[in-house]
Amino acid sequence: MASVEFENVEKTYPNGFRAIADLNLGIADGELMVFVGPSGCGKSTLLRLIAGLEDITRGQILIGGRVANRLTPQARNIAMVFQDYALYPNMTVRGNLEFPLKMRKLPKAEVRQRTERVAAMLGLEELLERLPKQLSGGQRQRVAMGRALVREPAVFLLDEPLSNLDAKLRVQVRAEIGDLQKRMRTTMIYVTHDQVEAMTLGQRIAVLNQGRLQQIASPKGLYEQPANTFVAGFIGNPPMNLFPTRLSLNASGQALIALGDQCLPAAPAGIPPESLRPRLGRPLIAGIRPEAFRLLPESEDGLIAQAALIEYLGHETLLHFDPAGAPSQDRDGLMVARLPGMHVFRKGEKLRLGVAAADIALFSEDGGALTA
Repeated sequence: MASVEFENVEKTYPNGFRAIADLNLGIADGELMVFVGPSGCGKSTLLRLIAGLEDITRGQILIGGRVANRLTPQARNIAMVFQDYALYPNMTVRGNLEFPLKMRKLPKAEVRQRTERVAAMLGLEELLERLPKQLSGGQRQRVAMGRALVREPAVFLLDEPLSNLDAKLRVQVRAEIGDLQKRMRTTMIYVTHDQVEAMTLGQRIAVLNQGRLQQIASPKGLYEQPANTFVAGFIGNPPMNLFPTRLSLNASGQALIALGDQCLPAAPAGIPPESLRPRLGRPLIAGIRPEAFRLLPESEDGLIAQAALIEYLGHETLLHFDPAGAPSQDRDGLMVARLPGMHVFRKGEKLRLGVAAADIALFSEDGGALTA
């Protein structure tokens, strides 16, 4: 096991495209770190830089405290699992597991011992004599992980390993990966574009966009305190409702945000009221998580919303609504509320929604989160 550190790392291709820009980040020994972001943000490039499959343009990568820039991939003691499994089709499961050990010319007894130990760990004992074509997708992914694990690597890299699995298998294998990492305490770096995988697996999550690190935090910190509007809109399903607004004060000094022709009380957690005063009247961006909304009786004051699209999901209802008097913001100008249980709404129906003042996030016009 080993720590991994990025010091001012950049990767620029010959055509001038900058895949990674000035990355500074430390991954602790034994940590499960997840990199998440949209396609093309630089996630897979980072893994290839760690593995030595590509050279960095500037900066340093340290593995176990040792500068790895000039080390060959073989000398880095890195194991990588790819999206497409990359198993040898003419070899049995046993052959696939043994192959990296035989290439290192280890004694036959040690090869057998390591292979059988990893096979038992991953539940592959009954499959050792089968060919990859005789396995399910989940079994193939476990073999690919086993082939990496038998090497006993210092760092374990996973590049979107669940993308080819169906939804049920993704949940199963995701849980297996998490349990495996806890048992082995291996330094694991996991890349995905799926925020569910990121939130359920990562001890810490690093969010990337266009090659730049946007935020690094625990899943809870990332969700509750996004650093900017990109993170706020990327993490969460459905994503946070974001809309342009301005800040004002009512007669009693309560901060209000504008949503079209309506106003909502705002008191973002962690931001003292006095620090909001310099922002009065200036353009801001407000954010409300869909689950922060609650349905109110018509007799109570709240946000007036017109139902536009209703998704009944059994345990919850997603209400896509048009806030009365609000200008167009996202797709068709709609916002979304996640309401527990099944609610029967009619399209065009006027409703009242409430949201706690502390559940409203505020961002500056350039997208950065307002803090104390």
